[in-house]
Amino acid sequence: MRVAIVTGASRGLGQALAGGLADRGWSLVLDGRGADALAAAAHDLVTRGAVVRAIPGDVADPAHRRALVEAAVELGGGVVDAVVNNASLLGPSPQPALGAYPLDVLRRVYEVNVVSPLALAQDALAVLRRPGGRIVNVTSDAAVEAYEGWGGYGSSKAALEQLTAVLAAEHPDLYVYRVDPGDLRTQMHQEAFPGEDISDRPLPDVAVPGLLALCEGDLPSGRYKAQELAPAPEPVEAIA
Repeated sequence: MRVAIVTGASRGLGQALAGGLADRGWSLVLDGRGADALAAAAHDLVTRGAVVRAIPGDVADPAHRRALVEAAVELGGGVVDAVVNNASLLGPSPQPALGAYPLDVLRRVYEVNVVSPLALAQDALAVLRRPGGRIVNVTSDAAVEAYEGWGGYGSSKAALEQLTAVLAAEHPDLYVYRVDPGDLRTQMHQEAFPGEDISDRPLPDVAVPGLLALCEGDLPSGRYKAQELAPAPEPVEAIA
């Protein structure tokens, strides 16, 4: 039985990925800040036959991170197959220019987007399956492109990218990925563009096949774009 920790799983991309993993027989430990939303997401997966432990909390809390790993170890009989660091913090909405960015908020963004993924990986390293365990860190094109107004979030994701690359070099017996899911129709994306119509963005489901390929395949450690890696299949039209 394969076991994965998925953070930020109460909505959006994390919830969609959890559903994809559950449908493929994975047992899951799910994290989210909103207890009610996380419980609802977990209940849906359980009704579909999945084994799920939902643990609400803040990934910046060391005790919460330890609880996630302990639950996964229990489900996996001492071994964890994957850690997916999907939880992220956007920062202010609308996004301010760096010259006016509140530094206390920037520190919080870095705590959630950079320090916490590394800390969860550190907690899990001793119990990740060897060889073949994997760490999947969700990043953004804002990590590699200089978008006006995205200096806080983008620079935090850039730091996460470099951190992930170094982890991969230091742990060649693991698969360590940084993956850009692309622009998606999520609450975070809406918060990044308050008042704008983002209905032209695809739903998070389009990134799930690519993420599943990283969770289950043997691609070398590196940076990937989820939607290019394994595009979602075209819907099949009903035959009249």
